[in-house]
Amino acid sequence: MRNALVIGTGLIGTSAALALVRRGVSVHLADRDPEQVRTAVALGAGTGEAPEGAVDLAIVAAPPAHVAGVLADAMRRGVARGYLDVASVKGGPRRELESLGLDLSGYIGTHPMSGREKSGPLAATADLFEGRPWVLTPTRDTDTEVLNLALELVSHCHAVPVVMDADAHDRAVALVSHMPQLVSSTVAARLEHAEEAAVRLCGQGIRDVTRIAASEPQMWIDILSANPGPVADLLADVAADLDETVRALRALQSSDEAKRMEGGAGVGDVLRRGNAGRVRVPGKHGSAPRAYEVVAVLIDDQPGQLARIFADAGTAGVNIEDVRIEHATGQQAGLVQLMVEPKAVPVLTAALRERGWALRQ
Repeated sequence: MRNALVIGTGLIGTSAALALVRRGVSVHLADRDPEQVRTAVALGAGTGEAPEGAVDLAIVAAPPAHVAGVLADAMRRGVARGYLDVASVKGGPRRELESLGLDLSGYIGTHPMSGREKSGPLAATADLFEGRPWVLTPTRDTDTEVLNLALELVSHCHAVPVVMDADAHDRAVALVSHMPQLVSSTVAARLEHAEEAAVRLCGQGIRDVTRIAASEPQMWIDILSANPGPVADLLADVAADLDETVRALRALQSSDEAKRMEGGAGVGDVLRRGNAGRVRVPGKHGSAPRAYEVVAVLIDDQPGQLARIFADAGTAGVNIEDVRIEHATGQQAGLVQLMVEPKAVPVLTAALRERGWALRQ
């Protein structure tokens, strides 16, 4: 791939452009908002000048509701040899393009399974897709050349290609992305008018559950409007589970021992099913999930503390597999939870104690 046109300079489009520029591809940028293009250019994502002639690949990074229209316009103008989009919904845009009577041999729908709570070019980064799945939805009509261009893009972004049927993809993302967003937002909404005393007790659990609730509403309205049916079906199932759980909790309030036992069994059932589902979430690099142990370190909220911990762990020859930080309420201190292999725990704890760190048992 020598050159590319990125249409849509938000988070995904600009991140892809940055990755391509890093690999020596000449990137042209376009957006209905000229200010976004100027910002992306200033970040080094390419040029805002229109290409002279057709580029090798046009990447459409528009919201799902506008993808088909933007693609159709680009195809009719012949701006590229191959076309793809990066929208989070795949079946709908393709059916729209088919209804317009366009030749879709030069098009492939794709979806990089990566993002952030923030949007826009300023949130973009060249390594946004690194190690993340990138879904490709070719059909029997897709030209081999276009598929190869898409695979080259995925390779330049250091992502992992995953081939799926478009409708199967839409059902999958409803389960692993779209439905969780609404559940997270629903939980976070309970905090809007909660008493301040209760909110001050927020710990890591509520932070984990509500992290993605910080996402931009309009972006998600666009996404959900393109995939409402599968998401609604999943939420109906979640609602049924919640109804059963509410009934079980009410039974736990009963003075009747048999009802309390029944209630406990109901609550236990949903918790056990949750355990079973959580185990299926892939671990690092898409591998099977691994069980890590936690080494908890008390730190002051001062510059350089995390860097020192990581450096001391590296000196001890211990790889930190994951990390979480829980800030103390009303204090300039926190608890850093270092996830490591079980065999590394004694080595790391000894090394950190030797270097003066306060460990929490």
